[in-house]
Amino acid sequence: MSNEFITEDFPIAPLKIAAHISAKNLAEKVDKKLVQFRKNDIELLMNAHKNNLALRGFAPESFLLDVECPRFGSGEAKGVIKESVRGVDEFIFCDITNYSNTYTVNGFTNHMSPDDNYQDLKRIIGASVSRAHRVNVIMPFLYESRQHKRSKRESLDCAMALEELVNMGVKNIITFDAHDPRVQNAIPLSGFDNFMPTYSFVKAMLKYDPELSINKDEFMVISPDEGAMDRAVFLANNLGVDMGMFYKRRDYSKVINGRNPIVAHEFLGSSVKDKTVLIVDDMISSGESMLDTSRELKERGAKRVIVCCTFGLFTSGFDKFDDFYAKNYIDCVITTNLNYRPQSIYEKEWYYEADLSKYLASIINSFNYDVSLENAMHSSAKIQALLNKHR
Repeated sequence: MSNEFITEDFPIAPLKIAAHISAKNLAEKVDKKLVQFRKNDIELLMNAHKNNLALRGFAPESFLLDVECPRFGSGEAKGVIKESVRGVDEFIFCDITNYSNTYTVNGFTNHMSPDDNYQDLKRIIGASVSRAHRVNVIMPFLYESRQHKRSKRESLDCAMALEELVNMGVKNIITFDAHDPRVQNAIPLSGFDNFMPTYSFVKAMLKYDPELSINKDEFMVISPDEGAMDRAVFLANNLGVDMGMFYKRRDYSKVINGRNPIVAHEFLGSSVKDKTVLIVDDMISSGESMLDTSRELKERGAKRVIVCCTFGLFTSGFDKFDDFYAKNYIDCVITTNLNYRPQSIYEKEWYYEADLSKYLASIINSFNYDVSLENAMHSSAKIQALLNKHR
């Protein structure tokens, strides 16, 4: 943030972060970055506007609120905020994918599901929205984002959730790499921002291999299916390399685990022989599709396979990833730290993390100043600067 920007603008209200237990670790990292941002700026601001009330709460030791959602023995819960939020610009963190937390129902232990985490998010909103100046929700993995369109008689869960949050008084919904960002059409008059981690992926990839050659002869971007085409095209154009795509042939006469089984992966694109290939997608769920794609590429002569996915869910565990790494089908898997992953993943040789806490802190800071997010939304210039430095 430039000095000129800092001295001309003020936060719209004191900033506070309400971290649901599902996203506490991420929120704490973001909080540290925000504290550092503000400490760097406070001396300049105090010199320019010593007595301005807009500086109230500008640079505290922490922006985190004391928040909890305790439960009764029946499993029912309530949201509690243990300090004043009157007049603040509140940002509520929630990771609906975090299943590690538990609660007791009549003596039985339940793991928190996406529905449980989402309900707690609404409880926190309900405890603060009438008093806060503004309530913003940061939900990196958008709730029910894979149920974004209707086929026959189905519920449109993501659209219903967005409408529900807006009707509760939420002003802005901040998410990352939404499965289909067109779901924001459900709330066309409300704030919905979908950020992409593309720059962070490139940065993490170059840290993983500082000697990586990124040119048309040695590097290629791959989309694992037609749904990830936009991501792959954007990245390939920014890197100045070719791209290819797999499409899945499915058996539509069967339904297994709620989906039609994949019969084969068909490849469209130029040769991958002796190239480093980067597979980019929004999430790893079970990983079956991603691993099959990696194996197909290695069997076609790819030199290395690097996987970049925004969300690493790993719903079927790590065993198959370990097996494919041992067989040299994958070389590296990069995911962000926007969602929960078991601590054991950091022991895996094939895993590398892209930390987005600084990026998130910058986004929150810009929201709090109510200024343009153009630079945060479009990362092409930053990617080019990073590539020039690498070369």
